[in-house]
Amino acid sequence: MSTKRTYQQYCGLASGLDVVGERWTLLIVRELLMGPARYSDILANLPGLGTNLLAERLKFLVERGVVEQVDVRGTGAQLAYALTPVGEQLRPVVLGLARWGMEFVGDLRPEDAVRPHWGFLAVEAMLDPAKVSDVDERYEFRVDDQVFHIDVSGGRARAVKGPVEDPAMVAKTDAATFVQIGAGRLTPLLAMVTGRLALEGDMDAVVRCCEVLGLETGMAARSPKRSTPVEAV
Repeated sequence: MSTKRTYQQYCGLASGLDVVGERWTLLIVRELLMGPARYSDILANLPGLGTNLLAERLKFLVERGVVEQVDVRGTGAQLAYALTPVGEQLRPVVLGLARWGMEFVGDLRPEDAVRPHWGFLAVEAMLDPAKVSDVDERYEFRVDDQVFHIDVSGGRARAVKGPVEDPAMVAKTDAATFVQIGAGRLTPLLAMVTGRLALEGDMDAVVRCCEVLGLETGMAARSPKRSTPVEAV
């Protein structure tokens, strides 16, 4: 087993942080929440992470039973990394942290990386079960070259990778704009007015989509700075 620093505290939180608390580890988990990924793809989506450190982190996660290597084509020629059932249990943790972290998203800097597939997890994190309408419909998102959708059925909403037939609403935007809308720094209406977002479909469906994602539809955006402490959820 790999040697690693530990908090040396007999506590579930400390024990969990011993596994995923190192820098980059949760971002590696984020990449694998999208599905199995090759080493080169993980490395490409985490600019700033060196190949040796990625190898070390993956080795440690495999040893702890959080990640496993899988044969994606069944030929043994192309191995990828995937979350184990234990690793998949991190999904609500990562999504909750992503939702909480939206409060701290600032202006996009030139050195900041942004990937369209992160939009899928953003949508999944933003879904509010209490605000799902009783109308069965689907909302499609085209973020740069990635496509995913929300399926609303039977009073439940799910984020699903890929396109869908006959969506009630189609949103087209870029990854940075999508993050800024999700963070409340930009409203969908203002994004449309400035040409950064295109919406097609029934406007009632657009409103229902915004509601289930907790988005304000008006012109006013959230202030970049908060004068009061953020309350954890």
